[in-house]
Amino acid sequence: MLYFLSFLIFSTWATSEDVSLTTNKPDVCRIFGAVYEEKDKSRAKYLVYEEETESFADVLIFEEENRLFADKSGIWYFVEERGMADFTVYFTDSRGNADFSVYFTDVVSFAGCK
Repeated sequence: MLYFLSFLIFSTWATSEDVSLTTNKPDVCRIFGAVYEEKDKSRAKYLVYEEETESFADVLIFEEENRLFADKSGIWYFVEERGMADFTVYFTDSRGNADFSVYFTDVVSFAGCK
């Protein structure tokens, strides 16, 4: 009985650990709103790589000019003050170090996750 209980506790712990390892990648479909571009990557919530073509990007970003309209996936409004932002990003030169990749589009209807 004790062996069975130990096995049950260990398997539950191992399963919860496996789940937490798979959820480290952010859900890019839920990232929108006011964003502040960090100069120091250690202070950023997300490390982002800017793709040269839209076909390889995880999400297409439209840079909104009005904060009120940055309310859907892929629509970002850049702010000048960190305290006014919903999240912070640091644009990295390495795709391997990034949490996700983006491509900036000029058409609002193209914005969003793939």
